[in-house]
Amino acid sequence: MTAAPTACAHGPAPQLLLAPMEGLLDFVLRDVLTRVGGYDRCVSEFIRVTDQLLPARVFVRVIPELMNGSLTAAGVPVRGQLLGSDPACMADNAARLAELGSHGVDLNFGCPAKVVNRHGGGAFLLQDPEQLQRIVEAVRRAVPAATMVSAKMRLGYEHDRHAELCAQAIEAGGAGELVVHARTKAHGYRPPAYWERVADVRAAVRVPVVANGEVWSVDDARRCLRQSGAHALMLGRGAVVDPALAGKLRHALRWPAAANGSLGPIELQWSEMLEHLEWFWLRVRERIDPRAQAGRLKQWLNFLRRQSAQAEEAYQQLRCVTNPSGISQWLALHRTLPAKIVAHEWRGS
Repeated sequence: MTAAPTACAHGPAPQLLLAPMEGLLDFVLRDVLTRVGGYDRCVSEFIRVTDQLLPARVFVRVIPELMNGSLTAAGVPVRGQLLGSDPACMADNAARLAELGSHGVDLNFGCPAKVVNRHGGGAFLLQDPEQLQRIVEAVRRAVPAATMVSAKMRLGYEHDRHAELCAQAIEAGGAGELVVHARTKAHGYRPPAYWERVADVRAAVRVPVVANGEVWSVDDARRCLRQSGAHALMLGRGAVVDPALAGKLRHALRWPAAANGSLGPIELQWSEMLEHLEWFWLRVRERIDPRAQAGRLKQWLNFLRRQSAQAEEAYQQLRCVTNPSGISQWLALHRTLPAKIVAHEWRGS
């Protein structure tokens, strides 16, 4: 079996990436989770590309970090992600994303959403390796040589028999890194994740391969690294449920600090979690439609309560609150941040 990479292992430096989650793990939660620490890089939620060159404001709306050098407030790079099926249009929008200063361009070949697949995007493209290669080639030609082009794929659409072919097509197109979500579109998000198939993909290509899917704990991470042979992990729902997960993994696996110097904590007390919830709420109030604000905080609490009794209590207290002022009042009763910090203007604004 392949040993889990450590700080002393040869080859690419081990990394922890923060995944996007449409409608949840967006720039607001990226800001908070990268403040907690432990991440080398983030990927944005996908920007849907259809038949036109999108204006700059569309990219900035999804990735406001572009106004801060493509860095979160904690100094963690953010790579913009594009989703689409037309090579020429994807190339034009990739060029614009690069011009705006994105920390690379990521291509989404993994989204399982029906509306996306119905229009030929996301995981649907895994049925056509040649088209995958055409898209990557077009994007690679359109952006500067120094701009990293990466991609995220699933193991397949209805089955995983062409996983290696798809990965090779992406590599042949010029991608320099590949994230593999270790399930097919048909699997959705149901466990398990098939980490051993990531190892098969890794053996079929020469570019670095990042494993993604079902990493909720240190034990999961160790098994994933051992079975996949990957040098890096991308965390999604596990990071939302446990904001200290990145720090736990870095300490347990003896990985070095992230690129911004952060190791991340190995645990968070509820008083510390309240600080992060308040930061989150400040960002929500600044950036999210008022009608959706209360729902966003309750959405995160709904994840947090899977492992925290205090989060469960908070969720039950706020479950029926729909007015943002009610959320603010609850947080004021539990406030931990000094007033001068609460008034701080986010650098990404």
